[in-house]
Amino acid sequence: MKNIFGNSLTVTLFGESHGPAIGAVLDGLAPGIKIDEDYINSKLDQRRPVDKISTPRKEADMPEIISGVFNGYTTGTPLCLIIKNENVKSGDYDSISRLARPSHADLTARYKYGGFEDYRGGGHFSGRITAALVAAGSIARKALEDKDIFIGTHISECAGIRDKGFADLYTDIAEVNEKGFPVLDDQAASAIRAAMEAAASEGDSVGGILETAVTGMPCGIGEPWFDTVESMLAHGIFAIPAVKGIEFGAGFDICRMKGSQANDAMRYEDGKVVTVTNNSGGINGGITNGMPVVFRTAIKPTPSIFKAQETVDLLKGENAVLELKGRHDPAIIHRARAVVDAVTALVLADLLTMRFGTDYLKTEEQSNTGEHI
Repeated sequence: MKNIFGNSLTVTLFGESHGPAIGAVLDGLAPGIKIDEDYINSKLDQRRPVDKISTPRKEADMPEIISGVFNGYTTGTPLCLIIKNENVKSGDYDSISRLARPSHADLTARYKYGGFEDYRGGGHFSGRITAALVAAGSIARKALEDKDIFIGTHISECAGIRDKGFADLYTDIAEVNEKGFPVLDDQAASAIRAAMEAAASEGDSVGGILETAVTGMPCGIGEPWFDTVESMLAHGIFAIPAVKGIEFGAGFDICRMKGSQANDAMRYEDGKVVTVTNNSGGINGGITNGMPVVFRTAIKPTPSIFKAQETVDLLKGENAVLELKGRHDPAIIHRARAVVDAVTALVLADLLTMRFGTDYLKTEEQSNTGEHI
């Protein structure tokens, strides 16, 4: 099993949903980056369960950094953080351990690991692991914000209900990052919540689309072929459980346009090249063009539902019916925004350090300080 992602800045994930702890290792961080634990916890708050529209499983999710940080700054050695699992009910999975849950990784995990995998709560495949991913990504994200690069994600659509789109990106990103429920329009937020609650009452679930925007990315980041900005973001985003699609800029809608409509006209403003539209999503030839990077992520309905489902008994080798018990989310899209933001930060930080070196993530103040020498 390969659990490492990145080139210059890498992240490694470890742990299982019902094991003692989950965690992450960040390697390639420059020494001298300030670690803001309050900031990390604020991003983990955005991933936490929310009343009736989330799982009843509540975890403290207090990350403990056990290496790579000294006196509040990175040391330049691997940064390892762990998050303890404290509220587990492994018994909920005893009766279904042999039954493959539809649209989960139970079947594929069994074939890949031959029955040695930890099946409880999905084991290493569980969305629980994303808590560690959010914590690690928040370190990169704060370093990016100190360089005036900002990331924001809102629920663009859920259960057929649409939020308004990003307009004034700088204002909208700041606004959505302050919201516990990431929807820009208050009426849409109420309607989406109601749809989630309705699905929960029916023992069902809903999915939707997240829209992410990044401002402040310099022009010229990315490679022209295999390490394009789109391919690296797609690689990272598709690692998130429940993600089934990603599109950049105008996405698939650009196929319905003529070239005269799809092309982003250019002009100079204040000595900088800008585009009149942003159908390309801030990327040309796999490289950032200085405009905001914009993409949308498709999140499938949570596969853990309380309706009877056809499945197979992997031990008996026969057909079966699964009636799920336990604690599950009727929707995860509102929690997934924190994960998408974290992965986006890790990917962009990796691309930036490949271009400018690992010291890029330090602010000028941190780079010039000599008190640690």
